[in-house]
Amino acid sequence: MKKAGTLNPHLSRLIAAMGHTDQLVVCDSGLPIPRGAEVVDISLTRNIPRFIDTVRVILEELEVEGAIIADEMLNTETHAALLKLLKGLPLKVVPHEEFKNLTLGAGNISFVRTGEATPYANVILIAGVNFD
Repeated sequence: MKKAGTLNPHLSRLIAAMGHTDQLVVCDSGLPIPRGAEVVDISLTRNIPRFIDTVRVILEELEVEGAIIADEMLNTETHAALLKLLKGLPLKVVPHEEFKNLTLGAGNISFVRTGEATPYANVILIAGVNFD
C-alpha cells in the first residue's frame, strides 16, 4: 500500500503519466467538462474535497511550470491560498469564458473534479520537467 502522496489510484496514474506541457485542470463541481475527456471525479458532496486541499496534494507529486486561472478568482481567499501553494510560479490570468475555452483545447488535457462549491475555484496546471 502506498504510504504518502496521492492515494487515489486513478489520480496517481494520471499524474505519473503526464509529460512536459500536459495540462491538468483542477476544478470546482460546476465547471463544464468536455464529453470524452479524461476525468478523475473525486467529488463526494458539497465542498468535499475542497479545491485547495486537492491542489496541495497534487503539487506534492506533479512538477508544475505554470498555471492559468480566471480573472474572476482574483482578490478572493481561494486566490490567496492558491498563490501560496504555487510559490511564485508563472500565473496567467484570463477571463472565465476564455478559461473554459482553454479547457476545450487540443492536446493532453485531463480533469480532476472536486466537490468545491466556490465560484471560479479552477486552475489549469501546466506540467514541467523534473530533470534536476
